[in-house]
Amino acid sequence: MLREKRQVERELELFQALGSALEEAGVLLELADEADDADTRDEAADKLAEVAEQLDEAELRRLLGGEHDASNAIVSVNAGAGGTDACDWAEMLLRMVLRWAERRGFKTELLDVQAGEEAGLRGATVIVKGDYAFGYMKAEEGVHRLVRISPFDAQKRRHTAFASVSVFPELDDTIEVEIDENELRIDTYRAGGAGGQHVNKTDSAVRLTHLPSGIVVQCQNERSQHKNKAAAMKVLRARLYEHMRAEREVEMARLAGEKREIGFGSQIRSYTLHPQQRVKDHRTNVETGNTEAVLDGDLDRFIRATLLWKAGGGEAA
Repeated sequence: MLREKRQVERELELFQALGSALEEAGVLLELADEADDADTRDEAADKLAEVAEQLDEAELRRLLGGEHDASNAIVSVNAGAGGTDACDWAEMLLRMVLRWAERRGFKTELLDVQAGEEAGLRGATVIVKGDYAFGYMKAEEGVHRLVRISPFDAQKRRHTAFASVSVFPELDDTIEVEIDENELRIDTYRAGGAGGQHVNKTDSAVRLTHLPSGIVVQCQNERSQHKNKAAAMKVLRARLYEHMRAEREVEMARLAGEKREIGFGSQIRSYTLHPQQRVKDHRTNVETGNTEAVLDGDLDRFIRATLLWKAGGGEAA
């Protein structure tokens, strides 16, 4: 209730601020017209541009009315086809997500990282904490394709690599997901990578396998096995909830006589670094030539377009 109260208060504060800013801009325009003052007119234009940006953000939030859109997001990035390039690409995607979260003022908690054999990573899981983190981040779910001159190819040939992004809401305690301990296989092991002597000397990392569904989650971020198990259980609950929801959607589509793809499909977005520089979203046809900015977390144009696309029924742009 307190969380809902804070959300409502923030929405009210936003609209009150918009009203005040519009009123202030109106006063400045009146003064500019009376005094024929260009500087005051420019100040009013700046104020209106600021209000327009805030209004865009408010309108975007109106699209986030899903059951869990206001929740934190559990984001998993996994390398796909493409060998070492795919592992490197997965690491680039993880950085892109972390930089986007930083731009938004969201907090992140890295739960697990599985390093690639030569470079990059095979997979990683991070929690993005902030208002509507899941609502925004679900726009990034799918397969991402990278085309570039491979830094791992001595002959400097162009390579294509794939990595997938999965997004789940972090569930609160009011949502019950029953997990039978007898249906779990719990493995402990020594975490790899950075972390000091403790990481390498104790079996603190935890891997949970849910036998009926085959879902596997692991966590090695915390120093204690108990904390890692608790974090892994949180991720498992979210993944099982999403697994059950997806199964319901498949059944509903079957009953409706529809053929609809659930989960990962073909790539949602292509990042081309050679021969030209371009990032294109295949769902909305939104594209940009500023690949460096996108890889540095500038995702809002793509997220906004995807949310509008989904709100319109997911029809081609």
